[in-house]
Amino acid sequence: MMNRKFIYFICMVSAMGGLLFGYDWVVIGGAKPFYELYFGISNSPLMQGVAMTTALIGCLAGATLAGMLADRYGRKPLLIIAALFFTVSAVATGWFDDFTLFNIARFVGGIGIGIASALSPMYIAEISPTAIRGKLVSLNQMTIVLGILGAQIANWLIAEEVPAGFGNAEILASWNGQMGWRWMFWAEAVPATLFLLLAFCIPESPRWQMLRGYHTQAEATLTHIGGKEYARGEMEAIRQSVDADAATEKASLATLFTRKYAGVLTLGLVIAVFQQWCGTNVIFNYAQEIFSAAGYSVGDVLFNIVITGIANVIFTVVALFTIDRWGRRSLMLFGAGSLAVIYLILGTCYHLHVTGFGMVVLVVLAISAYAMTLGPVTWVLLAELFPNRVRGVAMATCTFALWVGCCTLTFFFPPMNAALGSSGSFWIYSAICAAGFLYFVRRCPETKGKSLEELEKSLLKE
Repeated sequence: MMNRKFIYFICMVSAMGGLLFGYDWVVIGGAKPFYELYFGISNSPLMQGVAMTTALIGCLAGATLAGMLADRYGRKPLLIIAALFFTVSAVATGWFDDFTLFNIARFVGGIGIGIASALSPMYIAEISPTAIRGKLVSLNQMTIVLGILGAQIANWLIAEEVPAGFGNAEILASWNGQMGWRWMFWAEAVPATLFLLLAFCIPESPRWQMLRGYHTQAEATLTHIGGKEYARGEMEAIRQSVDADAATEKASLATLFTRKYAGVLTLGLVIAVFQQWCGTNVIFNYAQEIFSAAGYSVGDVLFNIVITGIANVIFTVVALFTIDRWGRRSLMLFGAGSLAVIYLILGTCYHLHVTGFGMVVLVVLAISAYAMTLGPVTWVLLAELFPNRVRGVAMATCTFALWVGCCTLTFFFPPMNAALGSSGSFWIYSAICAAGFLYFVRRCPETKGKSLEELEKSLLKE
């Protein structure tokens, strides 16, 4: 008999890493107009870029850190470290009056994002019963979009309305310019502190414990999850997956980049980068440019952004109820294929100078397709594909690749959009999605209903 209360408790605690990931990633957008005036960088595009990208550099460092330490010291200590970094960053970012220290605090928060984005879905996958593993890992994506929405709401509630006619000097002297932007960052300290406290209450991953020889502790955790019979079955499956050679095999990048893991590693890297290069995150990052090109005013753009945010949350919820029914492969194919078609139509509409509500519908359709497929399923697959022994370093490597994909997507969209226009940009994303669809038809396995140990046997034979 599964102890569902215990299972959902430990998975929700781990998924708080996703919540803070989403909040920390988005909160800076609302604070941006005010801290730029405070630090005197409103006329310095270079310094503005530094402030916006410091956390991203921290993400890359955090993913690397997770890879080095998760297989050595366990999943739980890294989750605690991520929670600590989130808490320190939230307090320090709003506290510092020096721009350099402000960026150091943002870098620390980025490390937390990098660790959490790699560890939270992996921990959930390792702790979850096979039948509901997809739904539970998808909780991480659900908390990410809720964190994004939470940051948007917090920024809106904290900022005071700026009177018409206010110049930069008046805004700088106002509560927004002096204190409002600080409270936007400080608000994160509440869930971050809660995550830090609760992270001490969850068990270590039983699969990591088995790999390290802590059989008694692993049995206790598995028994608490599903009873003695469930624990015996899981322990035997894990024990069989760790053969004599694997027991002496050190989990490292050198091990991961051997011929044995080449196929599954390539698949993981493609899935990770494709989630970013499919282009949907451009709609969030550059919504103003996209909707303005469709003929909307600034006020209408803000309303349309809210619509896309709501669609993102709703269809992420849909994913929770479809991922263990439809399967991972089916959803990846549906996501890549539908986005290829939507972007092709969207690019054609831009080329023909179509404007109005129909363009909003197409954008919402793209967000919805992504939210119920590529968004959550990517994290589920990355957490499932790799063998127990190298899962930590493999997950961190793929997460690192995902953040590199995010960085390149964000960096190249403005010059690409300037050179090719909105029509050309979306046609390119359509082609990328079509290529992804063909790749997944050939290479993406179905992992639904299979234990992590069963997947290890089948995937390493390919």
